[in-house]
Amino acid sequence: MTLDRSIKIAPSILSADFANFGQEIQAIEAQGADWVHVDVMDGHFVPNLTFGPTLCKAIRPHIKTVMDVHLMIAPVDPYIEAFAEAGADVLTAHLEAGPHIHRTLQAIRAAGCKAGLAINPGTGLDGVENLLDLLDLVCVMTVNPGFGGQKFIHSQVEKTRRLRALIGDRPIHIEIDGGITPETAPLMAAAGADVLVAGSGVFKGGSVADPAPYGANIRAIRAAAEAAR
Repeated sequence: MTLDRSIKIAPSILSADFANFGQEIQAIEAQGADWVHVDVMDGHFVPNLTFGPTLCKAIRPHIKTVMDVHLMIAPVDPYIEAFAEAGADVLTAHLEAGPHIHRTLQAIRAAGCKAGLAINPGTGLDGVENLLDLLDLVCVMTVNPGFGGQKFIHSQVEKTRRLRALIGDRPIHIEIDGGITPETAPLMAAAGADVLVAGSGVFKGGSVADPAPYGANIRAIRAAAEAAR
């Protein structure tokens, strides 16, 4: 995985058919997905419970692009090795999830993964600046983490613009997670984002039996974002 700043669409399998993950992943990749986003939630750091490393290991053979694992869990450090061994390409931990995020990011890179840092809507950028040299990705949450299908929080557009200026020419992706549609994607692309996570925005209207809507949704989000750059 090398850095390029072209728009990348990362469908979140939180909105996929849980009984058919393998086929769903193959379908979204065939329809143009650039990354596959896996939302890991623990029912403690966020009010929902989803996937663990065993599930990630099971779906890894179906993913031909990038396995982007978003750890909405606390603590993070005890699970880094397991998710790395499960095949994660990117492991993203929350700034808010523990007192020693610098150590966490070091551990993610030591495990052989790209290191991501997620920040919640209520979190500013003050804690990000001293971590930039350990980061491959910053994920700006444009909803409060825990559930799919939430409404986009517009205050995060300006935060993303300030983050892009802070990153400068460092090789760091800016990822946006939450409420991405053809209407909100251009706002974030214009602010400097290059990875757009979309769950219901990609999976709505389609199925394994009829994946064409997945492709139409991906193309619509990508086109809207690219037109705004």
